Amino acid sequence: MAQAIDQLVHDLRAASGDTTDVEVKSAAGGLPESLTSTLSALANLPGGGTVVLGLDERAGFLPVQLPDPQALLHGLAAKARSYLPPVQLTLDRAEVDGRTVVVAQVHECDPSAKPCRVAATGAAYLRGYDGDFELSDLEVQGFLAARRPPHFDRAPVEGATRHDLDPDLVASYLTSVRDRDPRGLGRFKDDELMLRAGAILPDGRPSVASLLALGVHPQQFLPRFVIQASAEPRPDDPPGARARNQATITGAIPRMLDEALAWARRTLATTIVTRPDGTVVDEPEYPLVAFRELVANALIHRDLDHWSAGLAVEIRLRTDRLVISNPGGLYGITVDRLGKDAVTSARNARLVALCQHVRTPDTRARVIEALASGIPAVNTALADRGLPAARFIDAGIRFTALLRHVRPNQAEGPRLTRTQRRIYDALSSGPATVQHLGDHLDLTGPTARKALRALVDHALVVQHGGKGRPTTYSRTDTA
Repeated sequence: MAQAIDQLVHDLRAASGDTTDVEVKSAAGGLPESLTSTLSALANLPGGGTVVLGLDERAGFLPVQLPDPQALLHGLAAKARSYLPPVQLTLDRAEVDGRTVVVAQVHECDPSAKPCRVAATGAAYLRGYDGDFELSDLEVQGFLAARRPPHFDRAPVEGATRHDLDPDLVASYLTSVRDRDPRGLGRFKDDELMLRAGAILPDGRPSVASLLALGVHPQQFLPRFVIQASAEPRPDDPPGARARNQATITGAIPRMLDEALAWARRTLATTIVTRPDGTVVDEPEYPLVAFRELVANALIHRDLDHWSAGLAVEIRLRTDRLVISNPGGLYGITVDRLGKDAVTSARNARLVALCQHVRTPDTRARVIEALASGIPAVNTALADRGLPAARFIDAGIRFTALLRHVRPNQAEGPRLTRTQRRIYDALSSGPATVQHLGDHLDLTGPTARKALRALVDHALVVQHGGKGRPTTYSRTDTA
């Protein structure tokens, strides 16, 4: 346990915050009430998670003096029985910097019994990358649907006919099949090939998979199979701005991929870079190779069952990270095996099989390879740019990929709180007032001012004006 807790605390301090599967509480005043949602959320998380009592996140995960660790252990054991089904815990003590902390390993609830609910209220919770969230009725249906094998991509599309398939995409698909599988599927004539591939069903209707991969406009029948993309406002945007470059991207998967890349080129910040060969290029803040692979994965592997019919794939560009999420968790694989050992697993097997032979109209690139090469390609592209590896969060009914910037000036400097980091990142675009930062980041005036004072004390931010004059703040590296 000692080695495990030392590594866990090291990782938390390096990340400057909780992780998806670890929750830290100081618990100096007793068992925190907020653990009610946390235990449910971690029990619903694939692989479960860990709760550590006795560390103060605001102080850089330094240990605090716990007045009665034994009482905390008893309290956790009693609290675990207040869920349906009861939360299974492994409880222990450990030491951090010479002080006792309480460690609770929260075991994943059996999938056949998910979601784990708070018995008193009936509420169930989901772990996200930025907190615990109460499950909506639709998300509850997602857990119930996960109890049976997914075959929704094989279903017929009510009201659709073969005329709703794009002739160009179909022709490209047939050509690719014959080139890459000439003695297998490619040996059949067009109609029989489409039938045996599951693109066309015996009654002549297209399947959900073929409409998504080859359709003229799938959203006519599946209106929320779209990408919702937007970027967070910058501090220099007009007051009240909610988003930049908001877009709803539609079409078949190959066309959506091309348009998503076009959106990224318009939206991602770029830097002028001189390459070793002397050429000068615009380099986007995140590698487009990584962006494309993650968007393709979200489109191919999203849940297609009825519960998720109203949910979209989402792309959110924030000041310090890029977030790509889709309804439906991993299927047949865990996060720790993603991109390793050439392990592949497909929630939508028929859709994957079709998309292996589909090319995008603009770039003529294959949509996917299905060789477990996508995630390694993502992390290689990030490493080549000096960016951290992608972070993946499987919440069971939602999958999220996170890309982050490297902030070397913070990595070697003082440890900042989440609010301080958000304000510091927001000031990267230029000076801002307290009101502007509060409106932009949804912070109260006192909260923003307190964080700014700390940043000024750390010599990371400079205050301009004051004493009757307009007051603005800017980063010392841009002042």
